[in-house]
Amino acid sequence: MSFDRNRLPDPITYFEELGHRLKGPRRAKWKTTNCTFHGGSDSMRVNTATGAWVCMSCGAKGGDVLAYEMQGANLDFITAAKLLGAWVDDGKPEPDRKPTALPPRAALQVLGFEATVCAVAAATIAAGRRLTSADFDRLKVCAARITRLVEDFA
Repeated sequence: MSFDRNRLPDPITYFEELGHRLKGPRRAKWKTTNCTFHGGSDSMRVNTATGAWVCMSCGAKGGDVLAYEMQGANLDFITAAKLLGAWVDDGKPEPDRKPTALPPRAALQVLGFEATVCAVAAATIAAGRRLTSADFDRLKVCAARITRLVEDFA
């Protein structure tokens, strides 16, 4: 199974089928509509060529209709692509995916924090100071968390 961007629906058709009334000059690349994320009227702009969208009020945004489907219905990439008809059977078996402890964005935040703690410990050692036992224990926690993230996402 694989994703085929060319099979995504036409942006104008997609947004209009969801009940959005796209307003603006006929030839305008960007059209205005209501934002379903915060309930505002005439605050969201939709690119009729690419499907990109951005709300000028609440800041919700995405690069195409797939991103809108994912955020609007709180779906993962594959589920949204299947709903939009952009997930096609290419004859290859779908790999077994083990569940991860965290969503990717949260995992990156944890990784960034733990890497910062490791960097501070390394700077302490580089400055010729010894780590306290509490600092050393915290460094072991960092290593364990980073290892867990690598196991989940590698």
